[in-house]
Amino acid sequence: MFDWLYSDIAIDLGTANTLIYERGKGIILNEPSIVALDQFGGVVAIGQEARLMHEKTHKNIRTVRPLRDGVIADFEVAEHMIRGMIKKVKKSWFTSTRKMVVCVPSGITEVEKRAVRDSAERAGAKQVFLVDEPMAAAIGIGLDVHEPVGNMIVDIGGGTTEIAVIALSGIVYSQSVRLGGDEFNEDIINYFRRNHNLLIGERTAEEVKCLLGSATPLEEEIEMGTKGRDLINGVPRTRTVTSRDVREALSESVNTVVESITKSLEQTPPELSADILDRGIMLTGGGALLRNLDKLIMETTDLPVHIAEDPLTAVVRGTGAILEELDYFKSVLT
Repeated sequence: MFDWLYSDIAIDLGTANTLIYERGKGIILNEPSIVALDQFGGVVAIGQEARLMHEKTHKNIRTVRPLRDGVIADFEVAEHMIRGMIKKVKKSWFTSTRKMVVCVPSGITEVEKRAVRDSAERAGAKQVFLVDEPMAAAIGIGLDVHEPVGNMIVDIGGGTTEIAVIALSGIVYSQSVRLGGDEFNEDIINYFRRNHNLLIGERTAEEVKCLLGSATPLEEEIEMGTKGRDLINGVPRTRTVTSRDVREALSESVNTVVESITKSLEQTPPELSADILDRGIMLTGGGALLRNLDKLIMETTDLPVHIAEDPLTAVVRGTGAILEELDYFKSVLT
């Protein structure tokens, strides 16, 4: 009778983007995990508006990304961000959040779990449930996690790469590598500084990664002009960069991801390894969109590799599915 007074939501609290799913409505928000603050700590903007200000602010405004490596680095700003994003999707001023399902990295500590739970509660949630990211990703791409069958999920997010083998509603083996899209951007910034004497920003590095990034050689290499500050004479310059350059910049981090997958396969029980041989490895997260990454993993492991449909929203879709049927998925909650 009073359901209209409450909303139940699921949150994929990501290092790069935060997505919100509302019960019965689906994904209702997808915005960057960034907050702009004034000199007194007051919130100026949240999400997309704050991202447009990022690296372009004056001394009275600063932009903060409250999550690092998949976990909350700035407790107070994270609370502002969660509260602000919930406010954006609120039905009305008197509506409150009853249940909230939040996904967290599988390698998270108890202290970090407490920080996430406290932030969600202080943002207004009456009940908070936590679920591991790879489990949510598996549910989001339509796998039946209750079956006695092994599934390997590799979720490459902004701050972490989550690798997990799932069977019988639980994680048999998991590895959380503190490396993801942010590290890829950092590699590109360092490469430009080292090889082109050009200083570029985080947003430009992200653009270069999306347009030119690849894990193995492309059939037709591509190039683009990139603007930045010349480190020798300090003036703005444009440099032409090719997909070969970006591949070289990303090679170390990409190889670390592939090595972590190989290590996880070595630790998997033999019966589950047989299942993975039949079913293959599932890639989710924004990092799965890096060109030819699936081919590189396939060549290294000799296993079939599948990229999930819409990998960017796989985790929040799974978290939303858990919210819709909490009793059915009770066993997967941490």
